[in-house]
Amino acid sequence: MTDGYHNLKMVMQTVSLCDEITIECVRGEGVYVKDSGRPYLPSDERNIAMKAVKVFFAHTEITGHRANIWIKKRIPVGAGLGGGSADGACVLRMMDKMFSAKLERGTLIELGKAIGSDVPFCIFGGTKLAEGRGEVLTDLTPIAHCHIVICKPHFSFSTPELFKQIKCSNIRARPDTDGIITSLNNSDLEGIARRMYNVFEDVLPRGKRVIEDIKDKMLDNGALGSVMTGSGPTVIGVFDDSSRALKAHRDLKTEYHECFVTETVSTLK
Repeated sequence: MTDGYHNLKMVMQTVSLCDEITIECVRGEGVYVKDSGRPYLPSDERNIAMKAVKVFFAHTEITGHRANIWIKKRIPVGAGLGGGSADGACVLRMMDKMFSAKLERGTLIELGKAIGSDVPFCIFGGTKLAEGRGEVLTDLTPIAHCHIVICKPHFSFSTPELFKQIKCSNIRARPDTDGIITSLNNSDLEGIARRMYNVFEDVLPRGKRVIEDIKDKMLDNGALGSVMTGSGPTVIGVFDDSSRALKAHRDLKTEYHECFVTETVSTLK
């Protein structure tokens, strides 16, 4: 794309792992953001929750209110899971409800784009095809309910740096996105899992062996498929059996602190 972004085409899915956000609006001006237990997260303009409030107030022209936001993080940071985008989307939806703005879907998408490329998806959630920078969304048949094990290694990657390593003409393997969509329509969970792939795994600056080891442990414990998610380094495993998912979680938790058992979520309330 001429704006410096890559043109994406990917299937995105909401899972049950989430942060807890509390917002208080009082008379005054400005935005205050505090993250409990994660003091290294930015509390200034770099914080996506703060961006969401400012974008909302600017669009609605609401003045005279100060927003106090407390975030209890559960989603790993720097994990390729869209945790910051999910927080921004949540704040935008909550502000819309608190002030009875009743913003339309298209408006929410445009405001989400101004906050971050993944925010429009996180506003609506479910199972969607995301294209463009990630903001062009198409509803897909919801995935059959399944269990997702999430495991983040003890390091992170820089998303911009990984994108710099991607040369589209050199990509030899891609996810079978069309096949995944067909499998969704057929409620074929195994078909979805077989077709997952992440092109970023081919250009990792380090840690590839760790990611392969996590994937192997997922598969050894009965995962239908396993793949690095987003820009990594987190690895997910798709399970159709809760006992296998719990066994994989137990095995991985002995080595990796940030390891979770979740499930797919078809809609957001």
